Amino acid sequence: MRALDKVDDLKGELPILGKREPLDYQDAQKARLRLEPYPLEYVTEELVKYLEGMTIWGHPRTQQNVVPPPTIASLIGMMLAEVYNPNIAWDEYSHKVALAEVEVVAMTSALIGYDPEQSSGVFTFGGTGTTFYGMKAGIEKAMPDAMEDGVREDAVIFASDCSHYCRFNVAGWLGLGGKNLVTIPTNSRNEIDIPALRNAAREALAEGRKIAGFICTMGTTDAFGLDDLEEVVQLRDQLVEEFKLTYYPHVHADAVIGWAWSVFNDYLFEENPLGFRPRTVRALAGACHRIQHLHLADSVGVDFHKTGFTPYISSLVLFKDRKDLQLLMRSQERMPYLYQFGEHRPGMFTMETSRSGSGVLAALANLKLFGKQGLRAILGHIVEMAQLLREHLEGHAYTTVLNRDNFGTVTIFRAYPEGVDTFEIKEQELNDPGFRDTLLRHNEYNRRIAEYVHTEAMEGRGVVLSLTDCYRNTSYGEPVVGLKSYILSPFVDEENVEAIVEKVLEAREKVTP
Repeated sequence: MRALDKVDDLKGELPILGKREPLDYQDAQKARLRLEPYPLEYVTEELVKYLEGMTIWGHPRTQQNVVPPPTIASLIGMMLAEVYNPNIAWDEYSHKVALAEVEVVAMTSALIGYDPEQSSGVFTFGGTGTTFYGMKAGIEKAMPDAMEDGVREDAVIFASDCSHYCRFNVAGWLGLGGKNLVTIPTNSRNEIDIPALRNAAREALAEGRKIAGFICTMGTTDAFGLDDLEEVVQLRDQLVEEFKLTYYPHVHADAVIGWAWSVFNDYLFEENPLGFRPRTVRALAGACHRIQHLHLADSVGVDFHKTGFTPYISSLVLFKDRKDLQLLMRSQERMPYLYQFGEHRPGMFTMETSRSGSGVLAALANLKLFGKQGLRAILGHIVEMAQLLREHLEGHAYTTVLNRDNFGTVTIFRAYPEGVDTFEIKEQELNDPGFRDTLLRHNEYNRRIAEYVHTEAMEGRGVVLSLTDCYRNTSYGEPVVGLKSYILSPFVDEENVEAIVEKVLEAREKVTP
């Protein structure tokens, strides 16, 4: 990552590679309709042009979303896999790259608290893929032989309203349908409402429906909300006993962001050997209060391309008991041109036939590069910068932090015009229907601030922030718009944090209420 040390020397104050120009997709479709051969040098030069305008994720003023700067080690891992082109569906096609996948599965299992001798896992096509695998195993538990007979009964999936929107894709693509996705409200900490979940699950079972699974979000995308996984597992066990179920509904932990906090499970917070500030220690300990229970889940989704600092795509789904993954097994007779040799044949139970080894080697590279202590240092630093940002935002009269009770590296906040009491307005807008019009006006106000900040960023001034159109819904059903800072660059310092606040305050002066 040292190659990013001089990132400020790049053109412009902000992390945009070259000039960003408007994209004309219509012209692109019309261009070069004929396929003509060109020299390699020309092709390379042309390809480089397509990177113009790209955001440089390692720049300390890039805080747009959950995209980290990849390490040099992970880039090397990716490139080696691309050069030698292994397919980890079979060890005959991938040789020791298949072994690398087994190693990463074992290392990550041990990190989150699984028994590496009993667990198993595979790399898949992204965070959505990890949830897809978890819920498919849940279908097989609730409806044995669904792989062969199809989904012949109603089965529901439970997830919170702050969980990733992939829940809709998963329910639809697995054949359950969106109507069998039960979305549970969240509390003020953006975690699933356990009493509401309990009532909904009992109602579904009383109606004769089966439960394909519970999706527990261990680090929501917008606010880093952490569901109470321990309570959900206890609820599942209670339901099995109460309704005399012949199966155990599957509990999947969508920890694609939060998994990395597992490195703090055995950190000595009271001694604090890495010397984090007290507010940072509290934030890290607060996250671990939930993350330490990952081992209770039947399956866990892990994205190394998020909080593992690898390039896209490097996603791993882990199963606590390898037998759950084997529920997806297909017979070798259906694949007559594969598996005549070798010992490792994951393609017999993966959804994908072709799986690149690039994500595997990238993940292995960073696990070996950082170790537990290195990940602690990086995560602790970026959490510390997020906490510092919150201190600065709370030090101004017209900005307020929305996800104050969440402990990750993301900060959702709002700015308000002159004359607004920011100590009272958040609660009023969230829970008082009489403030509906006020909420909508302030939603539009924050959208205009975000537009100003974005325009400034594209001109090379200020910071690259994000916007969420629905941080969460109010008690009366309206979305709350929020400005979002997602700190993932280890090069962020206090100067860059102050730049965020300065640019937002500047936008307040420019934007008419």
